[in-house]
Amino acid sequence: MDRLSLVFAALADPTRRAILARLADGEATVNQLAEPFPISLQAVSKHLKVLEQAGLITRGRDAQWRPCRLEAAPLRDISAWADQYRRFWDERYDRLDDYLRTLQQTGPSEEEK
Repeated sequence: MDRLSLVFAALADPTRRAILARLADGEATVNQLAEPFPISLQAVSKHLKVLEQAGLITRGRDAQWRPCRLEAAPLRDISAWADQYRRFWDERYDRLDDYLRTLQQTGPSEEEK
């Protein structure tokens, strides 16, 4: 599976997105990450493994403390991928704006009177 697919698959789960949002505030341990969720530590660890395989987090080792850290580079890849579609929609909106301006300048049609 390519990296972009791994990242999208990891982001598909709301728990994993919430974990990433928490890590955007700074590193945290598995216990700290598990606190807000009504799931087991084992389940949180599985989510972390998916995030790690997608390259979205890294896990360090500092004596007995194993902090998790956000790795933002894969999110930049997602943004770059989405940009090509953003341009598509921007062009569509520009054409709609042009059309609406044309309608405003020409006034109501005979059918609308």
